[in-house]
Amino acid sequence: MTEKPFVEIYTDGSCSGNPGPGGYAAILCYRGKKKIITGSEQHTTNNRMELTAVIEALKCLKKPCKVIVRTDSQYVVNGVNQWLPEWIKRNWKTSSGKEVSNKDLWEKL
Repeated sequence: MTEKPFVEIYTDGSCSGNPGPGGYAAILCYRGKKKIITGSEQHTTNNRMELTAVIEALKCLKKPCKVIVRTDSQYVVNGVNQWLPEWIKRNWKTSSGKEVSNKDLWEKL
């Protein structure tokens, strides 16, 4: 069995005002090569851009890979490592019973 390719992804997203116009970027690194992706939205939030950066980077992968995503977003880190399993168990509700913010992006991720 061949080992899956290893890809390291660096992501960031932000906006001017929150909400406001925003953008995201990601750098995908594979065997010494780099691919940079960017995008923007006219009316968004910091958290949406942080999530979009990860989603769009993962969409660039052409086959199954081992991936490390590096981000400075505690929203993304905590969401993936802590909150997501609980949100799914509670049918996309927070512990206080409110709908999860950015549910559409979390589902894509």
